[in-house]
Amino acid sequence: MRVLGIETSCDETGVAIYDTAHSGGQGLLADALYSQMEMHAEYGGVVPELASRDHTRKLLPLVEEVLTKANMTRQELDGIAYTAGPGLVGALMVGAATAHGMARALDIPVLGVHHMEGHLLAPMLEDDAPAFPFVALLVSGATPSWSVLKVLASISCWGNP
Repeated sequence: MRVLGIETSCDETGVAIYDTAHSGGQGLLADALYSQMEMHAEYGGVVPELASRDHTRKLLPLVEEVLTKANMTRQELDGIAYTAGPGLVGALMVGAATAHGMARALDIPVLGVHHMEGHLLAPMLEDDAPAFPFVALLVSGATPSWSVLKVLASISCWGNP
């Protein structure tokens, strides 16, 4: 299954294609990242409206870039995953609308992914994935601590997958 992943966070836009038929790090077919840090630095921090507008401008070109890098077409995608929160509402809406629109047009599944869980579980895609149980520290300036604790508690209850 080849899945397009879309992340629209407060200060970056990221897109990747992952093939679940390959194990570990071999599954990553292509990725691209656009940082908004330089734009926000001028204001001393993230400006939500500017972030959302910038995601709107950059997201589809990044999708095309990763498809080209992976030597694929949109029609070869089997699913789309996107950042569903927590995060800046405007930025999340851009990613969700793009993902849902593409999935509807391509008649493929779409899945919203918890932003912090995505970061926490990303190492599981590597060949040298950590063994369960494991301890992780996940820090985000925009995420309430209770959300991070909730994710960590749910992970610790999963046991060995």
